[in-house]
Amino acid sequence: MPILNSLLFILLAYLIGSFPSGLIIGKTFYKIDIREHGSGNLGGSNAMRVLGKKGGLVVYILDILKGSLAVFVAMHFYDFHAIHPLIVAIFALIGHLYPVFAGFKGGKAVATSAGIVLVYAPLIFLLLAVVFFGSLAIGKMISISSVTSTIVLSIAVWWNPFNNPNLMGHVPRIIFTLFTVLIIIKHIPNYKRIIAGTEPKVNQKKSTPIIQ
Repeated sequence: MPILNSLLFILLAYLIGSFPSGLIIGKTFYKIDIREHGSGNLGGSNAMRVLGKKGGLVVYILDILKGSLAVFVAMHFYDFHAIHPLIVAIFALIGHLYPVFAGFKGGKAVATSAGIVLVYAPLIFLLLAVVFFGSLAIGKMISISSVTSTIVLSIAVWWNPFNNPNLMGHVPRIIFTLFTVLIIIKHIPNYKRIIAGTEPKVNQKKSTPIIQ
């Protein structure tokens, strides 16, 4: 039953994406609900601001793994003749944005999108990592680095500089372009804070963890 199998994999991807990494790390090791601090976002950027570099890095890694796991399962354990694996994986993104385990208020999809790219187009992921950390070193703002790297993603999937066969055809190009548009839109509050001069930078003082 292809339709039933597709629905099961879509549900699985959504549940994987719904795992609230930032909420769990914040409450377990810092006794902080990061939804009550900073931007109120559950993603890695707010975790980095509220919990500090160590806590934020763990949240980033877990959020990346959510996207990676979803697309890996879709590519290797699912006969996707009926539905493209990226269409399955995009529900992990939806789960991250609107997690059922955290009141449907999640992150901004940057790390989970990166996790999908990591498995689906690993050389593109490396390119984005260089752009992200290069931008971060210059501007010290995670939001700017995230938006810059996602714009590069959209350009790279259409250009396909590494001739990745997974990027052939319109479906992956359109889906990754939608990722870019979504992430740009989700960062509108950040643009307002940048204009107002209130956007936090990565070198400001953070919270102290309970467990080092």
